Amino acid sequence: MNERTVYQSISKRHVLSVTSSSTVYHAACVMSGANCGSVLIIDGNTLLGIVTERDLMVRVLAKAVDPATTTVADIMTRNPDCVTPETKVADAVLMMIERGYRHLPIVGHGNKIMGVFSSRDAMPQEMQAAESLAKFNDNLNDALG
Repeated sequence: MNERTVYQSISKRHVLSVTSSSTVYHAACVMSGANCGSVLIIDGNTLLGIVTERDLMVRVLAKAVDPATTTVADIMTRNPDCVTPETKVADAVLMMIERGYRHLPIVGHGNKIMGVFSSRDAMPQEMQAAESLAKFNDNLNDALG
């Protein structure tokens, strides 16, 4: 089986985004309307950050922050880690497991934003390969340190 790339695996190729001055409420409405778990924060062609469902829960709801008056710039994950379109799915999933992510922006040549890879885009065998490698890495780190 050929290993799929993150770009081959994503089902939604359009980029869901808002500007940094958008309210959290607006971003949540955009995410809800697109049935998507994240939105990129973009000004011009520059990726500034990402807001995910988890960010909304932890940084807004759990802290009783007013989504109508708070901008996404106040709660976004700034300068998110990204992957290239050629990144193998198992490698992206491993990165997500090790760093606690569920979404990774895909950025191509010239910093072109091409989409977002979600853990839901991975097939079961790709998830298993990444989980096995993550477990191996944990065991190796335990043995070495």
